[in-house]
Amino acid sequence: SVICTVMAFAQEIPRLQVSDNKHYLVTDAGAPFFWLGDTAWELFHRLSREETELYLENRRQKGFTVIQAVALAELDGLHTPNFYGDLPLINDNPTRPDTTSGSDVNDSEQYDYWDHVEWVIDVAAEKGIFIALLPTWGDKVVVKWGVGPVIFNEQTAAAYGQWIGQRFGMKKNIIWILGGDRNAVDDKDYRPIWRAMAAAIKSQAPHHLMSYHPGGAVSSSTWFQSDDWFDFSMIQSSHSSKEIINYTYVQSDYKRSPNKPVLDGEPAYEDHPVNWDPNNGWFDDADVRHGAYLAMFAGAFGHTYGCHDIWQMFSPGRSPISSARTYWYNALDLPGAFDLAILRRLLESRPLLDRVPDQSLLSVRSQGSGRKRIQILRSADDALIYFATGTTVTIKLGILSGTTLRSWWLNPSSGDTLIGSTLNNSGAVDISCPDTVNDWVLILENAAVYHTKVGDKRPHPVDELMLYGNFPNPFNHQTTICYELFSPGLVELRIFNLVGQCVCGLREFRTHTGRNTFHVDGDNLPSGCYIYIIQSGKTEKFGKLALVR
Repeated sequence: SVICTVMAFAQEIPRLQVSDNKHYLVTDAGAPFFWLGDTAWELFHRLSREETELYLENRRQKGFTVIQAVALAELDGLHTPNFYGDLPLINDNPTRPDTTSGSDVNDSEQYDYWDHVEWVIDVAAEKGIFIALLPTWGDKVVVKWGVGPVIFNEQTAAAYGQWIGQRFGMKKNIIWILGGDRNAVDDKDYRPIWRAMAAAIKSQAPHHLMSYHPGGAVSSSTWFQSDDWFDFSMIQSSHSSKEIINYTYVQSDYKRSPNKPVLDGEPAYEDHPVNWDPNNGWFDDADVRHGAYLAMFAGAFGHTYGCHDIWQMFSPGRSPISSARTYWYNALDLPGAFDLAILRRLLESRPLLDRVPDQSLLSVRSQGSGRKRIQILRSADDALIYFATGTTVTIKLGILSGTTLRSWWLNPSSGDTLIGSTLNNSGAVDISCPDTVNDWVLILENAAVYHTKVGDKRPHPVDELMLYGNFPNPFNHQTTICYELFSPGLVELRIFNLVGQCVCGLREFRTHTGRNTFHVDGDNLPSGCYIYIIQSGKTEKFGKLALVR
């Protein structure tokens, strides 16, 4: 029935905690949690409910699990109202949030700024997505290059933290992120303000995880590693160079004491001008992959994607920040966002929690740096070796278990794999990437542990297909449903209206693996919302269409 179909979108939100080895996040059931984040700093401040639904559904379909967003927003968030004309505070006073009685979305007198924030959080929860919630952007503590004004001291930070912690403390899908592109120690020591806010929030939301988002080219562990409220470390590797070296920050934090998980919470954004100057070129999907694989294979527990157009929700009528050039809704399907789904699928196809960074399979000289870096993440039974640029390298054998190793090549931009050689697990071997232009992942695995069938599209496919959603959505004429097929076979598409009637059905045998599409023509359908199911073999994926005349 259509009721069952709609309910399939709702996902139970687990409680998150730090793993026993202090390097990963896990659910309360002990399952690894993969942080695949997206950066949407202006989500609460600039988008309507309809736009929010479009954005969150697109991210859900791509496999994102966390959205980073700010309550008191960066872009004049105290004085420029949100989409519905509301401000967050009365007279810029963080001890006086501007709230009204009731929360009816259809009554503008009831539906205030904070009701909208809560609505977004709840919609994200229905889609199985966590909100990494910044209570404020950092310019409200220290202006620097921001708009401000400064509204926080220790007392107001504690009062606001108490209030916002109480308001959202019962939400299961909240991870708190303090800071907001500011260093905790700058022209003076701002740690007392942030610690006051952290303590107040934790008093109301003791089970939520918490971290701090720093300024560029630094880790928040610099100031808070030993603080009890500080559950994991966040890096901002930033946007200054294509010679990405975020792995150096990850490696440093991975070794810090006490041990805490670490991730790059703001790497180079896709479609961002290099070093903020379009004359230097733009960061692209290759840069996105470099940052993600280098960080995660250096020991990060997850990774955050960013698109320059999306964080600011750039749209017609808005002034572009730092040369933004693409409207946010046209940037949702830039290739970098697809590429990170491949990374997630690779890591989740194998045991994650016992995986460690280990460069000992390479000589120090051959490890490289920046765009020539080689980074290794392994377990006892397999090694994942990322080449930022293809090359030939000598691999030391005998470190992994087993007498025989099987090798695979993964193209991280397409998800395609190539079968490599079978190796005796001793001595050393020279291995060459399939080309010297692109980035590659070499997978070495104990042949007695990983039973991969020769000819498989991937070593360990989880599903027959992966759905990437449809674009545009909403649409008024035609939309394209994008999916990835892991092996040739029959693919069926069915579209249902909200009373459960099948209004369209297509069946095609697809011989082309990889990315495929269905084109849906809405000319003969009435306006409204539709549910579609795409099926291959035993795998079914669900999506939503919105047809608007």
